[in-house]
Formats: sequence, C-alpha cells, structure tokens
Amino acid sequence: MSDTTLPTHSIPAEIAVLAERHRAANHAGMQVLNLLGSQADSLLSRLPDGVKSGLEEATTGALRVAYHSAKYSRGKVPDQKGWLNTAFATAMGAVGGAGGLASSLGELPVTTTVLLRAIQGIAVEHGFDPEQDEVARECLSVFASAGPLEKDDGADIAFLSARMALTGSTAHRIIAAIAPRMSIIMGQKLATQAVPVIGAAAGAAVNFAFTNYYQQMAHVHFGLLALSRDTGVPMTDLVGQMSAALEAEQDRASEKAQEKDSA
Repeated sequence: MSDTTLPTHSIPAEIAVLAERHRAANHAGMQVLNLLGSQADSLLSRLPDGVKSGLEEATTGALRVAYHSAKYSRGKVPDQKGWLNTAFATAMGAVGGAGGLASSLGELPVTTTVLLRAIQGIAVEHGFDPEQDEVARECLSVFASAGPLEKDDGADIAFLSARMALTGSTAHRIIAAIAPRMSIIMGQKLATQAVPVIGAAAGAAVNFAFTNYYQQMAHVHFGLLALSRDTGVPMTDLVGQMSAALEAEQDRASEKAQEKDSA
C-alpha cells in the first residue's frame, strides 16, 4: 500500500456505530427525568426570575472559564478515563445540589470544565490534538448538541449540521453562538439540582447524565471528523448519512409504537 492510500473503512458500519452512540447519549437523561417525575420543559419554570434572566450570561462565563482552564490544564493534568470524568462530575453535582441553587451556580463552571476536558480526551482518542486551536474549537462545538434532558430528537440531529457552521470560527464566536441554547440546557440542570430535599441526589444524577451524554456526543463528533479525515469523504456527506440513519431509526420506532397501539 502506498503512503497516499487511505485506510479501508466500512462507512455504513461505522455510521451505524456512531448512530448507536447518538441514541445511547439520551438514555441516562431520560432516566433522570423519570426519577424526578418531571418533564424537561417544566424545569425552567422552577427557577427564580433573576436566575432565568441571567442564565445566558452565567453560561457564557462558564464556557469561557472552561475553555481557558481546560486549555492551560492540559500540560499539568493528564486526560482521565471516561468513568473517572463521570465519577468526578457526579460528585461535584452532589456537592452543588446539596447547597441548593447558590452552590449549583458556583459548581457550573467547574462541571463545564470537567466536561470540556473529557471532550478533549475523546478528541485525542480519535487522533486529534486539542492543543491546536482548530481542534480546541471543535471541542467547544460539541456543546451545540441538545443536552441530555432534551426530548426533541430533531434538535440532536440538527447539532450535526450546526457543527459545520461553527467550524473555523474563533472560540469567542463559538461561545457566543452556543451560549443561548446551552443556557437553556444548564437552566434545566440547575432547576433539577434545586429540587427541595433531594438536591444532592438530583445534582449527582443530573451530572452523571450530562457527563455520559457529552462524552457520547464527543465520540459522535470526532468519530465523524476522523472518518472524513481517513476516507476523504466530505464531512457534509457523512453528516447527511448520519442524519438519514437517525431519522430511519426514528421512523422504525414510530412504526413499532403504532403497531403496538393498534394491537
């Protein structure tokens, strides 16, 4: 094989694996909602008006802190295994939830940094270097996905196209682009942790869900990038195949549900 020959890949098989990761990403989040007996849409209504109005600013600040902290910690703290990232974030969620809304707000930048470092570690697994500015921005753009408490599957699929638009922008522009949507996601997280009596347990559960979710979505994100790099297939084509696979699975699930209801 010459040096210019691209590695052999079964693109449909690898797309199927990434699609399964995409579906698995939402599983833990739904478990959290079932535990709390709530719907994601109702969580934000629990927050005080002052907190809701400041969510986007708080999220933007958390993303900026996370970006710089993750960048400068890479030479000092090695990447951790996925389960260690999950365990640490879960513990942080418990601490944040135990103190109610105030401590949850203080925990937000720390958890966001842990999530970003976990995403960077997954980028490395797929052969990318987070020390490069372009890859660091790609890590940030993983936060463009819908979030583990979001029930709109279409929003998750839209993330695959959203990342295309974000690539190449500065870190500041990416943060500005994703902060409005992420503020809603983080608002759901804060409201979940602020549940009376079970705040610590809820904080641990929701951070467990968030860490698992974003690690899975990072594998999808960088798996697609690596597949494009290794095969030469344009990213837009792979995104289209991925979207088609997810939509086909949704159609099959809907058909099965209809058959069950009519039986």
